[in-house]
Amino acid sequence: MGRRLATLLLQRGHTVRALARPGRAGWLPPGCQVVTSDPLHGLSYAAHAAPADTFVHVEGVAHPTPSKASEFLRVDLGSVEHAVPAAVTAGIAHFISISVAQPAPVMQADLPARARAEAPIRTGAGILGVPELRRLRR
Repeated sequence: MGRRLATLLLQRGHTVRALARPGRAGWLPPGCQVVTSDPLHGLSYAAHAAPADTFVHVEGVAHPTPSKASEFLRVDLGSVEHAVPAAVTAGIAHFISISVAQPAPVMQADLPARARAEAPIRTGAGILGVPELRRLRR
């Protein structure tokens, strides 16, 4: 999902700085400014967050299944808990977290992690509203 979003933003003339885990930068489209770091350690990339007006968080458990409930808390929640302070410290005005809109009934184990991840977003950073999303689509 991140690669598709980065490609679209680049095509529309936006500057895209993308975090990639070590060895994963090849997944990013040409034109991205790559920051190689660990999404579960905000201090490892916080200095690279600015300048920007929007921080898009797309980190999450790969191929989620109910058996990965503990991973939802460690990865999905953990990465948000590091990303929000990095974005706030950098003075970024908008924070967008992309995740499963509503997990299927079999994925109920993901709901607590998603709910807990929303709290730091709501209290620590601005949430991109519908008018701003419409402008971004243009």
